Amino acid sequence: MANKNYYDILGVDKNASADEIKSAYRKLAKKYHPDLNPNNAEAAEKFKEVNEAYEVLSDTTKKANYDQYGSADGPQGFGGFGGSGNSAGGFGGFDFSDIMSNFFGGAGFGNASSFARTGYKGEDIAINMTLTFDEAVFGCKKTFTVNRVENCSYCKGTGAKNGTEYTTCPDCNGTGQVRYTESTLFGRLTRQGICKSCNGTGKKIKTKCEYCNGNGYKRVNANISIDIPAGIDNGQTITMRGSGNAGVRGGQNGDLTIFVKVMPHKMLQRDGYDLLLKVYVPFYTLLLGGKIEIPLARGTTTIDIPENTQNNTTVKLKGKGVKYLNKDMYGNLIVTLVGEAPKNLTKADKETLKKLQSSLGDNNFTRYKSYIKDLSNL
Repeated sequence: MANKNYYDILGVDKNASADEIKSAYRKLAKKYHPDLNPNNAEAAEKFKEVNEAYEVLSDTTKKANYDQYGSADGPQGFGGFGGSGNSAGGFGGFDFSDIMSNFFGGAGFGNASSFARTGYKGEDIAINMTLTFDEAVFGCKKTFTVNRVENCSYCKGTGAKNGTEYTTCPDCNGTGQVRYTESTLFGRLTRQGICKSCNGTGKKIKTKCEYCNGNGYKRVNANISIDIPAGIDNGQTITMRGSGNAGVRGGQNGDLTIFVKVMPHKMLQRDGYDLLLKVYVPFYTLLLGGKIEIPLARGTTTIDIPENTQNNTTVKLKGKGVKYLNKDMYGNLIVTLVGEAPKNLTKADKETLKKLQSSLGDNNFTRYKSYIKDLSNL
């Protein structure tokens, strides 16, 4: 580890707190743990580096020496990390039990027999899913493929042929742990750690499972079906418990989280469970009244426009919006009516409008009349 920056290895700042260092270590140790990276030399080396970095940065004395002298042993250099003799599985002289207790369901290192029996949760998976407007509003059934780790069905996750071709590990007697002795400045210390012969499983495989090569799990493309509930909106998530990567040593599976993206409607805009629609109609339709066809979430309907309807008037169609999630309730369709002026006027059109202007007069336009009054009083 000479010339390597422990802070960079853990991805923390030099001024990081003890809790921040511990949190960063936990994430990386779980990421590169041998159980999740079988036969992966690069991950094994990363796991070793992460543990060695945490050994130093979690110890106040070693950290102070490292910060000042670039070595955990200070200027004297008492033989590097871990001393002589057998170190605790490559983890040096720090207390690994507190960290691993969080990974292995609280089993910890204090109870050797429970360690071998207790698994830990598999990694979660996150995917994106795009829905059409119609699929989101009315719900649908979707089938998709997820690449995930599953327990091998042929060996029942044991890694042994037929799930039976294994024996109890003679080095740890099936506990998954052994005692290691290491030399330190304060004498020889004995610690408990993962049995390297069986990698903490407590079992020695006699004949490997031919379908997973003795790993106990394999990566597959799994077909998953899900019922999308009516009313789901853009940006919401769906969590499928236990549909993520397989757990380790019988631990529960991880979860599958689906991030939903909903394609917009060509005309309707969604606002929560309401649907909004702005309709431009000829200005004379607002004056004289009439009928207009409008879209619904599915299909169309017709609404009546009373005569003398004001510009930007809203019409609410109750229950024509989106269904509430997991409720027998619906939002509304809110239509805003906007009068549109003609693009071009002929000479005859203008004469007609002048006659209308003269006939109506300003008194028929109460808001305009109020505006002129307020303006004159400024």
